[in-house]
Amino acid sequence: MMVKTRLRKGDTVIVIAGKEKGKTGKIKQILRDKKDPNNVRVIIEGVNIGKKHVKHIEGIREGGIFEIERPIHISNVAYYDEKTGSRVKIGFRYKEEDGKIIKERFNKKTGETIDIIWEKEKK
Repeated sequence: MMVKTRLRKGDTVIVIAGKEKGKTGKIKQILRDKKDPNNVRVIIEGVNIGKKHVKHIEGIREGGIFEIERPIHISNVAYYDEKTGSRVKIGFRYKEEDGKIIKERFNKKTGETIDIIWEKEKK
């Protein structure tokens, strides 16, 4: 069974634990472990940067030391609300409007809609 995360690619998050605590950025990628579905990691722009030593391969790439963004476990990040400037919890809710059922993500602190996940016609 795959773990459903409340965070999505492109969300602004804040790091809440570890050496990068307090830094914010957008999620570039979500990495899921095939063997352990609970091990979900995220790559965040400009956060948790490490160095990678790359060997030169003739005609393919230059060698050297490159800085890359390393993954962080998803439990160590939280959704960051830019309007209030604080971290918030995200919830899911269903709405009925004009004969449609709408599933959306919302900010639990303010009740404001973040985005719509799907819309279906009511049967």
